[in-house]
Amino acid sequence: MLVVMNQNATEEQIQNVARVIESKGFISRISVGEIRTVISAIGTKHIDERDFELLSGVAEVIKLKTNYKLTAREFQNEDTIVEVNGVKFGGKYTGLIAGPCAVESYDQVDKTAEELKKSNLKILRGGAYKPRTSPYAFQGMGEEGLKILRSVADNHGMAIATEIMDISQIEKFMKYVDIFQVGARNMQNFNLLKELGKIHKPVILKRGLSSTYEEWLMSAEYIMSGGNGQIILCERGIRTFETYTRNTLDLAAIPVIKKLSHLPIIVDPSHGTGLRDKVEPMSRAAIAAGCDGLIIEVHYNPDCAMCDGAQSLYPSQYDALYNEIKQIAPIVGKEIL
Repeated sequence: MLVVMNQNATEEQIQNVARVIESKGFISRISVGEIRTVISAIGTKHIDERDFELLSGVAEVIKLKTNYKLTAREFQNEDTIVEVNGVKFGGKYTGLIAGPCAVESYDQVDKTAEELKKSNLKILRGGAYKPRTSPYAFQGMGEEGLKILRSVADNHGMAIATEIMDISQIEKFMKYVDIFQVGARNMQNFNLLKELGKIHKPVILKRGLSSTYEEWLMSAEYIMSGGNGQIILCERGIRTFETYTRNTLDLAAIPVIKKLSHLPIIVDPSHGTGLRDKVEPMSRAAIAAGCDGLIIEVHYNPDCAMCDGAQSLYPSQYDALYNEIKQIAPIVGKEIL
């Protein structure tokens, strides 16, 4: 349920409504917009809207039809904008994240970052911990990989986005990482999502391999209900019967999510296709569809990459793509900083 306050509602009236909501066994969340303040009542109990309609300062009471509350467009009409290192995701902004699939060595990350800096990249991605289907595949460098990412990023004036796999890693990630990424396999790791709701850093939440839009938004709800509203949704392809590409990149997710939620949505064309020559056209298509960002795998020498080299762009390819999407974005009212 949402309680929409009058434009001239006082702070005392707003706090009183929140107190009444909590006295009835619900959690209250206050969202201050440019024009009005909205207070949500979060919980599963039955509630009588009439208990709130006559409270001072209340304009209207809206009963939500969705299971997700805080992430719903009904809860917050204005787009959420997440900003990291001067890069904005959401609203009229399209942010870019790029870098190698996995951290292999200091030189590998540094050479890649040096090339990407020429394309004005400000957020570097790279996996220090790698969830792999095979237990015998390269699992990443662990904390040493985090240290390499931090050192390289600091040297080039960049922020870091990397994947977290377990609650036990949160403390060390807080020391090194700017954006926590939750991978597709962990989208419904609810214990991890709850803990990420307690931190004050942005979280990229990737869509699960076979997840519906509602399941995806419900996972985001876990994070947001904990108090962390800095969530970036990421479409990275879903599992279908098609085997030609690694996954099936669902670009329809962009307009669907924008209708259902106020959270920004970015696209991962690298995992979405698994093929280098498909990354560029799908990146252009995602920008044309109005996405709020791209996260792309780039390696200075992908032919020698320890994992996912086939879906990683050469720096020269990324630079060419960067110049192309800068021209596409304004056509759909977006801006790449």
